[in-house]
Amino acid sequence: MRPCRTALITLLGAAVLPGCDLAPVYDPPHYLVPESYQGSGPFRVARPENLLSTRGDWWTMLGDAQLNQLEEQLGRANPTLEAAAEAYTQARDLAAEAQSVLYPQVSAQAQVSDNKRSAHSLFRASPTAGRTQEASNQIGAAASWEPDFWHAIRNRAHAQKRLAQASAADLAMARLSLQGELANDYVAVRGLDAELEVLRQSIVAYQKAVEVARLRTEGKIASGLDLARALSQLDSARAQETETHLQRDLMQHAVAVLVGAMPSSFSIPPANEFRLTPPELPVGVPSELLQRRPDIASVERQMAAANASIGVSRAAFYPNVTFSGTAGFQDNAFRLADLPNSLWSIGAGAMLPLFEGGLRRAELQRSWSQYAQTRDNYRATVLAAFQEVEDGLSLTQRLGTEVGQQREASDQAAQALTISTMLYEDGLDNYLSVSVAQVQALAAQTAEVQLQARQMQAAVSLIRALGGGWTLQVLPNEQQTLPFGPLDYGARKSAAP
Repeated sequence: MRPCRTALITLLGAAVLPGCDLAPVYDPPHYLVPESYQGSGPFRVARPENLLSTRGDWWTMLGDAQLNQLEEQLGRANPTLEAAAEAYTQARDLAAEAQSVLYPQVSAQAQVSDNKRSAHSLFRASPTAGRTQEASNQIGAAASWEPDFWHAIRNRAHAQKRLAQASAADLAMARLSLQGELANDYVAVRGLDAELEVLRQSIVAYQKAVEVARLRTEGKIASGLDLARALSQLDSARAQETETHLQRDLMQHAVAVLVGAMPSSFSIPPANEFRLTPPELPVGVPSELLQRRPDIASVERQMAAANASIGVSRAAFYPNVTFSGTAGFQDNAFRLADLPNSLWSIGAGAMLPLFEGGLRRAELQRSWSQYAQTRDNYRATVLAAFQEVEDGLSLTQRLGTEVGQQREASDQAAQALTISTMLYEDGLDNYLSVSVAQVQALAAQTAEVQLQARQMQAAVSLIRALGGGWTLQVLPNEQQTLPFGPLDYGARKSAAP
């Protein structure tokens, strides 16, 4: 029993020895951020508690029941989002795999066999000497454990947990991007509906103008040129209406795919006017943007994982110690429980690399380079995030002004058309003035509707740039990324962000 006691003492001593973490102290980059946004014109600066709703249903700010229903359907049925959720599940499982190596690995085994050797095997005295057939039955258990002196296992587990956190942020970013894309496409559909209504009203007016031109031509009051111009304008408007219907069909198909429906069986009821209005968005202070963007959180967690991987590469330069043991019973019959048939083995092993041709050094250098790459990616993502916010603020501010200006131009063009039509009907002007006024009025009204749609899409893009209400508080911590504990054999736990 003395060897067994010695091995047990060795195991206990290794368990209580303090480990040495060889990973660098992680300190994420700290960038100087501006005190305010340049394009924050009409928007007020909000306190942190007044930011976008952390429930994630930011699209309700647009006030459209149809859009609310579509966004909820996207969350349930979009295959791209479901694939991103499965990627997060796999990342959690990888974290659990890395964590499992910290615990002793215990296994049980059983073997039953009946064996016969050749009567003419080598070194056998004679074909009749000794037994040539015998059974071998064995049961036993084995255990092995690798003490994590240099925190290689812990750092590997930390890296996988942080990558799982990054995957959770990627899932949140995929959800936000798809929600923003759906909202943009829906706004485009409503903008095309408004354009179609403008075209329908114009076509009705053009048909009346054609009748007036025809009557004047038949009455020898005007030449056939007036009628040809009126018919040309009517046909052009009809062709433009057909093209707008085509664009609406394509956008409707895009919405169908986003909500997981077949385009052939999906439809959005048309609306005869553009009712969407841009919401007033609480922008907040720039420094909080780093806490509200899932993509920034993702690259930061990737950087933290790369930092832990440096500790794994460093630990490879130190001895790797493993303890193992086996115990069981073996017999040529079934008297396995007899003490004389017992067997056991216990031992320890250590491996220290002496010469590997620069392998360990190359791995360590690659780990440092990967960390530097994630740090650069983090910086690039932060800069891109501030650019998106500034773009969104500039677009919403400028487009708001442009919509007002275009509305005034549209009103003036409509008034000019009314005057030209009256003068023509009274015989005080030719149809060329009416035709020009019709073109200008239709172009002005179409431009106004298109600008309104662009303004709404700019508001959606700004909401997305601000994170859509997402915050770091909803990101699972390292422990929450594990789908289950080492002794948990029940239902799988969920920690979806």
